[in-house]
Amino acid sequence: MGMLGDSLDKAVQGAFTRPIPKSAPAQMRYLVKQFKGTRAVADLLGIDIRTVERYVKNEIKHPRKELAARLEGEVKKRWQPQIRAKAKKAAATTDGIMVDTRARFGYTAAPGTTDDARLRHLTQALPPQYAARLFEAQEQGATEQRLRDIAAEGLQEIYFKDRGRRAAGLLVEFTDVDYIDFEL
Repeated sequence: MGMLGDSLDKAVQGAFTRPIPKSAPAQMRYLVKQFKGTRAVADLLGIDIRTVERYVKNEIKHPRKELAARLEGEVKKRWQPQIRAKAKKAAATTDGIMVDTRARFGYTAAPGTTDDARLRHLTQALPPQYAARLFEAQEQGATEQRLRDIAAEGLQEIYFKDRGRRAAGLLVEFTDVDYIDFEL
């Protein structure tokens, strides 16, 4: 997944009420319980079924770095699904989402205006409809560019156009993203 998708996932993980299991055996047991068997977990992680069983029985405790990263990532994707859904629903219906980014913003505007792209740092609260669109696009497997377009549209309408009170014909270009963080 790209920078925006990862940042959306990280924002939702901030709503977790308990930390994920720390040890590799505990993480493996969690995945086996979620998938109701070792074969699906082995296929998911790209390892042997016997290896999964050995982690579950605490016979292996320290995975290779790449396996540890995949294991942790898969657990985070599935951890506290009800809390995750509740946080997304709250952001999409009432709370909105906070965006903190440093990126290059350029404009398409009326002749004679300053439309040169420049690097800006923005921290802006976006209303719930943009949070809903971001989460919906992410769930549908949208590309990084599509997520960037939705975020750019939200920043354009809320920050640059001030909710329609100024710069009516302004179109914002959102490129060269240095970083972007979302917070619920």
